[in-house]
Amino acid sequence: MGVSWKSEWKPLAAIVAVFAFFFYLPIDTVRFQNAILEALALTKWYAREHVILCLIPAFFIAGAIAVFVSQASVMKYLGAKANKVMSYGVASVSGTILAVCSCTVLPLFAGIYRMGAGLGPATAFLYSGPAINVLAIVLTARVLGFEMGVARAVGAIVFSVVIGLLMHLIYRREETEKINSQLAMPEPEVTRPLWQNATWFAALVAILVFANWGEPETSSGFWQVVYAQKWLITGVAAAAMGVMLVRWFGVSWAAVGTVAGLTLIAALAAPHEPLLAFTVAVVGVSVISSRRTDEIGEWFSQSWGFAKLILPLLFGGVLVAGLLLGRPGQEGLIPSQWISNWVGGNSLGPTLFASVVGAFMYFATLTEVPILQGLIGNGMGKGPALALLLAGPALSLPNMLVIRSVIGTQKTIVFVVLVVVMATISGLIYGRFA
Repeated sequence: MGVSWKSEWKPLAAIVAVFAFFFYLPIDTVRFQNAILEALALTKWYAREHVILCLIPAFFIAGAIAVFVSQASVMKYLGAKANKVMSYGVASVSGTILAVCSCTVLPLFAGIYRMGAGLGPATAFLYSGPAINVLAIVLTARVLGFEMGVARAVGAIVFSVVIGLLMHLIYRREETEKINSQLAMPEPEVTRPLWQNATWFAALVAILVFANWGEPETSSGFWQVVYAQKWLITGVAAAAMGVMLVRWFGVSWAAVGTVAGLTLIAALAAPHEPLLAFTVAVVGVSVISSRRTDEIGEWFSQSWGFAKLILPLLFGGVLVAGLLLGRPGQEGLIPSQWISNWVGGNSLGPTLFASVVGAFMYFATLTEVPILQGLIGNGMGKGPALALLLAGPALSLPNMLVIRSVIGTQKTIVFVVLVVVMATISGLIYGRFA
């Protein structure tokens, strides 16, 4: 029996592509070797700096959204049939509360979208979470100039609303179907007062925000005081969460006390390594919650589900981003000099290029400012600089891979294109008048 090449050409093409890739792999070149090291170094840095302190609290918040926030509540404020002024207003300023990067916002986005949030408000939240970061905007104004800081703040808020509205309009037929399905859903039973849920979320958000509070430039003042006490504040929020677990969810004092005691021992044993105590607390809470079959057990189950979905895609994306672009100040496969040469001036080409590179490159929170400072010093135009500021923090290759798993390939492409186009237009306008 002969082979039917009509059905076998795809496997053959894949085999040939993989063979050609390894056959011509430039493993002996210095640039390739450096790129491999950069990919591993960036992934190591990401694992150390972002997973435990940023992503794990975000996973627990996303799990809490899925369990403790009723679908009716999400639909009331962010649903497809919600008041547009309220829904887009809430979504567009969310970044002022959550100082998160483009990857940390993903579990939160997935949580509200799966709970029934409309595509428009959900994507507005997805963009605004990392883009409208008060600390980043203040740092931008201080380092790159007041005008650039204002342009970034205004552009990010307007961006989130415009992109959300465009996503809603492009997929309005699907949104109409979602509205019709939501109208048929029964009202859920209220099992816990709103103030208790709000307090629970406040503790979780406080842990996320203060555990990741960055050191300010000034050595004195209010922000420096907050930074100096960040772990005390985080500990108070964690202690409050422990009390809630006992009083509201029926967890035994012995279980919570054991986790608290182990966390305190870890903090005293390694006072200069707060990551150890934080990890002990996370593991302890995970063990307690995973053994239960009530709401707390479901909370852990939902959080673990988000982790399984998102973490592999993020690490894969960070590896590829490091391989191609390297870390800030280091070289990947694509020479940084090429990027510097291609973003000079304020014309369409450099601005569009800055938007595209910013969309694919990974920026940790606040790192985009010193990177841009160096690029501007090497001749980067102000228009491309703003375009990169508006596209970069909100998107990244790892971010795109996860978004695709939540809303699908087509919607992800449309969202990315809208961000790039809007960033380019904003950069051109700013570059002309700056």
